[in-house]
Amino acid sequence: MLFDLLIVIIVVRYLKKNLSVEELTPEWNKNLTLLMFVSIGLFVGQAMLKSAGWLIELASHALVWFLAWIIYNKKEWIKVKPILNAMLPLLAIKTISDIVEKVFPDFYGKYSNYFETGAVFGMVWLAAMVIINNKQRRALEKEKLKVEEKEKEIKITEKLKATLEVQVQERTAELMKQKEELQHALDDLKSAQVQLIHSEKMASLGELTAGIAHEIQNPLNFVNNFSEVNKELIEELNAERLKPAAQRNEQLENELLNDIKENEEKINHHGQRAADIVKGMLQHSRSSSGVKEPTDINALCDEYIRLAYHGLRAKDKSFNANFKTSFDKSIDKINIIPQEIGRVILNLLNNAFYAVSEKQKTVTDNYEPTVTISTQKQGNKILVKVSDNGNGIPASIKDKIFQPFFTTKPTGQGTGLGLSISYDIITKVHNGELKLETKEGQGTSFTISLPA
Repeated sequence: MLFDLLIVIIVVRYLKKNLSVEELTPEWNKNLTLLMFVSIGLFVGQAMLKSAGWLIELASHALVWFLAWIIYNKKEWIKVKPILNAMLPLLAIKTISDIVEKVFPDFYGKYSNYFETGAVFGMVWLAAMVIINNKQRRALEKEKLKVEEKEKEIKITEKLKATLEVQVQERTAELMKQKEELQHALDDLKSAQVQLIHSEKMASLGELTAGIAHEIQNPLNFVNNFSEVNKELIEELNAERLKPAAQRNEQLENELLNDIKENEEKINHHGQRAADIVKGMLQHSRSSSGVKEPTDINALCDEYIRLAYHGLRAKDKSFNANFKTSFDKSIDKINIIPQEIGRVILNLLNNAFYAVSEKQKTVTDNYEPTVTISTQKQGNKILVKVSDNGNGIPASIKDKIFQPFFTTKPTGQGTGLGLSISYDIITKVHNGELKLETKEGQGTSFTISLPA
């Protein structure tokens, strides 16, 4: 009996300790507490009422089996069933043993050893099951801890993932903003570059126009002079014709008419020359079509060195320099874009005249500023060389000379795009080369190499 009551108390306490709030409702908690107090009451009753011992013992067996029935029928208490399974063999043997002992005492006395042996096996089973259950419980707890750790890791990972996603979104937004800012900056730079290139072209056109203005002035002077002479000759001829027939000098009239005719021819010649100069100016100042055409490179070089020289003279009356030409007469016309090559030659010549002009300001003893342009056929290449005896280019900036926006001129006197554009025109548009040779203090030479 004592064994049954102890089992009830132990199982009730185990249930109260190991079942969660969801598994053990307040109502069942009260019921289990009541069972425990009933067990204690039976235990006290057994001690006080010796005559009712058999009934109390029977009630104890009924109580423990009632608890077992409750546990087996409560699905929420499934984790307690292994403990009950461990106790059942011993509990069954003890119950049967007590009943047989009371009902069939002779039979029990004869086979009591078997009942005791069964009780021992029940104890062994209980101990074994408790050990196994404890191992399983520890394993389950360990696995549960692993699962909980894994769940924690998953939660941490998900939290980190969410944080990273937020950071990625923020960083992406920042990068997109930076991209837009860079795109705007790039657009602004492209716009500025277009404006600077246009400024460079306008500067070249200004140099060209200044030279052309000087070139066109000479034939205009001739036209004006011969027009004035013809005016005087016509007045003289009219005066002669107003004389009486007897006083008129027919020979003089014929001479005057011949002089007027010759002067008209000269006026026409110089007028045509001025027209050709204007035509050339329009040809070289118009936008390039990008189409290569057969061009006399010697004539192009000769024309542009004169235009460059007179252009600088027009801007600075005090400027004076020598220029020389040396052209290879064996060169035939070559396929180039004349406006583009003309722009390159003009830029190189302007730089050369600027270099000798700057040196002339600092050197006075026996210095003759000289710019030379020459052409030469070398195998399947045509070389155009522009040289000056200026100060040369320092070695420290020689490698930067073709970089965009790099200039050695004072602020406001150069865009730094002339040589960069020239390099692109020669190398990219005409598949040629543009090389630099310089000696500091002695001068500089630029050599254009074009396919023949």
